[in-house]
Amino acid sequence: MTAHVIGAGLAGCEAAWALSNAGISVRLYEMKPKKFSPAHHSEQFAELVCSNSLKAQRIGSAAGMLKAEMAMMGSLSVRCALQTSVAAGGALAVDRDAFSELVTQEICTRENIEVVIGEVTGLPADGPVVIASGPLTSDLLAEQISTLCGGLLRFYDAAAPIVTFDSLDREKVFFAARYDRGEDDYINCPFNREEYERFYEALLDAESAPLHTFDQPEKKVYEGCMPIEIMARRGTDTIRYGPLKPVGLRDPRTGHRPWAVVQLRRENREGTLYNLVGFQTNLKFGEQKRVFSMIPGLENAEFVRYGVMHRNTFIDSPRLLDRTFQMRENDRIFFAGQLTGVEGYMESAMSGILAGKQLARRMQGRPELVLPEQSMCGALTGYISGAACGEFQPMGANMGLLSPLEERIRDKQERYRQIAERGLSALRQVLQEQGELVG
Repeated sequence: MTAHVIGAGLAGCEAAWALSNAGISVRLYEMKPKKFSPAHHSEQFAELVCSNSLKAQRIGSAAGMLKAEMAMMGSLSVRCALQTSVAAGGALAVDRDAFSELVTQEICTRENIEVVIGEVTGLPADGPVVIASGPLTSDLLAEQISTLCGGLLRFYDAAAPIVTFDSLDREKVFFAARYDRGEDDYINCPFNREEYERFYEALLDAESAPLHTFDQPEKKVYEGCMPIEIMARRGTDTIRYGPLKPVGLRDPRTGHRPWAVVQLRRENREGTLYNLVGFQTNLKFGEQKRVFSMIPGLENAEFVRYGVMHRNTFIDSPRLLDRTFQMRENDRIFFAGQLTGVEGYMESAMSGILAGKQLARRMQGRPELVLPEQSMCGALTGYISGAACGEFQPMGANMGLLSPLEERIRDKQERYRQIAERGLSALRQVLQEQGELVG
């Protein structure tokens, strides 16, 4: 039986590679060069559109940990990146053209991978399918995916920043729900009037990131998720009567209602990550760090994801996918890449590796590969397949996804190094036991 993979980006190439290595015949579909998305220009596979950096190599970083785990699983993209790397300090950066050419060459010379060039407008009628068509999926295929997913497909990513719980100053914040209704589910960051006015002026002065033409939102979408900085321009009190409204809250330190309040809402079940409620934004990342660190309690906050607003086609993975990237309601369909809600080059590639491996194991009658939650792959897979709380938004690799060590270590670099070593060790053991350890 042949496995079909739609899309020859990082995720699709990794899925095809994993299936091929397992002895499965693969038909890989790619619409370039017959048709290009607005962001793609090269005829090669695995085109890096936005940056040539694959982030840090240091094991004690989320990005470095992720790449080390991928290398254990025989990642094609990590190997090709190392072979085409350019000097970039502690980061892994590549010669984009050389990288894409090498990935393309590796895929096209595999005897059991057949490449089909042309736009896919409907899913193959028979056989298992991995859909890895990316954030700029063509309109016709997007319609098919939307129908397949019962309409649970989104075309625009407007997300608020996310911070780690451990980095908050808990002397300045308090847990409470408005009017004491329900559990104390929110962390509240109270402003006095002077603090609010300084924050408001900084927000007005902050610089926004330019949007590419294909990233421009439709007006109806824009109104539904207005950036906090645009809302602020409507008047001094607009956000204070909007997402920063203090009604129903009392600061236990003063006994009074604050002038304004920023609420943080739990982002994952473990409570290690919190998002800034109502803070969808298009500010540059450096400006977000500068301005949002003026919020009481967030002075030293660690931002694991900054707010973004861009075109990004993705499905509601927690409702649709299980931890093998397989659809819960249609067991011949798998998803991989940014369509699943992972965010980033290597995260997309990782999802392709796992979708390919899990599909191969299923086709061969082998049990699923259960990843340890201490690993970055396991934690990120768990997040997109059910651990997210509230409205699902894409997520990249970050240390906040991982459970803390039993022993509290104050030095952050050492703490992260030990968390990474714990995860790598756990993953290596599982891969070895399951016959999946490559590197």
